[in-house]
Amino acid sequence: MTLTWIAIIASLLMGAGAALIFIYAVKKDYFRDIEDAKYQVFWSDFEEQVKHVEEDK
Repeated sequence: MTLTWIAIIASLLMGAGAALIFIYAVKKDYFRDIEDAKYQVFWSDFEEQVKHVEEDK
């Protein structure tokens, strides 16, 4: 029975910790440009292609 209460308390603490981390991230604006992250991978490749085209002219 004691182990059950320890597991319940541990799960509640982990849930509260996750909720606090999520609230902190929202307040610090970490989710502002969530869609932009997938495009940042390709910007360097795109800039290289533009440089090559400009050099060819």
